[in-house]
Amino acid sequence: MQISVLGAGAWGTALAIQAAGAGHDVCLWGRDAAAMARMREVGRNEAYLPDAPLPRGLALTSDFDLAVRHAGAGLTIIGTPMSGLRATLAALPASQRVLWLCKGFEAGTGRLGHEIARELQHSQRVGVLSGPSFAQEVAAGRPTALVAASEDAELAHAAVEAFHGDRLRVYTSTDPVGVEVGGAVKNVMAIAVGVCDGLSGSAPDAPGLNARAALITRGLAEMLRLGQALGARVETFMGLSGLGDLVLTATGDLSRNRRVGLMLARGQALPSILAELGHVAEGVYSAPTVLARAQALGVDMPVTAAMVALLEGRVTAAQGVDLLMGRQPRPE
Repeated sequence: MQISVLGAGAWGTALAIQAAGAGHDVCLWGRDAAAMARMREVGRNEAYLPDAPLPRGLALTSDFDLAVRHAGAGLTIIGTPMSGLRATLAALPASQRVLWLCKGFEAGTGRLGHEIARELQHSQRVGVLSGPSFAQEVAAGRPTALVAASEDAELAHAAVEAFHGDRLRVYTSTDPVGVEVGGAVKNVMAIAVGVCDGLSGSAPDAPGLNARAALITRGLAEMLRLGQALGARVETFMGLSGLGDLVLTATGDLSRNRRVGLMLARGQALPSILAELGHVAEGVYSAPTVLARAQALGVDMPVTAAMVALLEGRVTAAQGVDLLMGRQPRPE
């Protein structure tokens, strides 16, 4: 299959490695010409995946038009952050089959990826590739399972053909709304769990493992409520892009969103946290948009609201926990 991956970050590079290793004709595009030349020279993406060698057959380019032409009638994978999805989609021919990897709501509009795509080109064949996955593990060939979600069943099966292998299982779904909501909300919940774990042990009455379990569970409930309000199916949130991605991102040490929460719990200022990370933590940017979208739909999301207050500096980490514990009793 002819495959172009647009975005040479960790996740885009990992999937390009996977597809090229499976024998597909893959082109990986990055906008930084010097960085792509360096990748070509050393055979690795030193900035994002320094331990993963690039397959010999993987084409590398900084020429966007060349990468778009390469995909042709095959498959185009968008590996940009959520902030770059709209511009990238708008630059693609309507005839191309497209899947994106980013997770979140668009800042300003509050739209999910499929809503942006329908706004730009209603007839384009599009979907999302998501699930519990750290790029480093995929690039290293560690067992991983993903879900390709699209209303176009043929497109979802094309993702299986492109990426399914001995160490990477790809399931299909016809519920892109649920898959995208799960991918967006779990990042916010991972910050909350990071805060909880960061505060653990700091005082006799500090949150511990019980609080972590409660946050993950109530975070899943918030995810499900918002998803249902947007038309998603309940069972999607019990799968890879819901519970699976939530557990991984909230508890895995490779999670940038979890690290944001841990550092907030230590009292570190958000600007210095983001500077230290050096890479995008989507939950920081998605949290206010998730909350705004929920409020517009009349969906109660107290964990999300507490994280927005913390990220905006209106409460401390400990006060955020107190906000959640001080709520009035209600049925589960």
